[in-house]
Amino acid sequence: MRKVLVMAQVSLDGVMQAPGGPEEDPTGGFRYGGWSVNHWGDDAALGDVMGGIFGQPYELLLGRKTYDIFAAYWPHQKDDAFAESLNTVKKYVVTSARTPLKWQNSVAIHDVANDIARLKREDGPTLMTQGSTQVIQALLKHDLVDRYTLLVFPLVLGKGKRVFGEGTMPSALKLVDSKTTPGGVTVSTYERGGAVKTGTFGDDKPSADELARRERMKREG
Repeated sequence: MRKVLVMAQVSLDGVMQAPGGPEEDPTGGFRYGGWSVNHWGDDAALGDVMGGIFGQPYELLLGRKTYDIFAAYWPHQKDDAFAESLNTVKKYVVTSARTPLKWQNSVAIHDVANDIARLKREDGPTLMTQGSTQVIQALLKHDLVDRYTLLVFPLVLGKGKRVFGEGTMPSALKLVDSKTTPGGVTVSTYERGGAVKTGTFGDDKPSADELARRERMKREG
């Protein structure tokens, strides 16, 4: 069994659209493309963060738009260890097109729910997203995400495509690692934490979870 990791750069208000440049994704009239670029130039620690993430065994899970952006850029970067990693790793691409994918080690998948569930049942490295907002929304809708690593940048964008959109299945998360770079980017990793538990501060009435816990204790005692 292998895991699905959503790795995303996001603003403080959860926007992940077009962090790398104005032309990356202007859909919806988004005007802030490239919002993360200056942080990368000013914060050398971010390179170490990415080195740690990509230093672990992984395969990529990409939407077609992100794939096309990557495929037009990374094969032409020479003497770059990060480029070598992206060029040689296996890439699963969610696409409706049936034409061959030309970037080396690229495999088309057409049914997110079934194909990725099948891949998760296989042995192999972690399946890691990059960009690919629509793919992430499909993964969340079908409860296929096991881990999140979110690079939260110290800015608010107000509008744009968000990591957690409509259709996300409610769930609790467990924080397993967190660090903050000198430039103020918070890097947090979360894993599944079970169901969302509710309660109240309004009165002393115990929650359903607490009542169930007390009942279990009675039976066991």
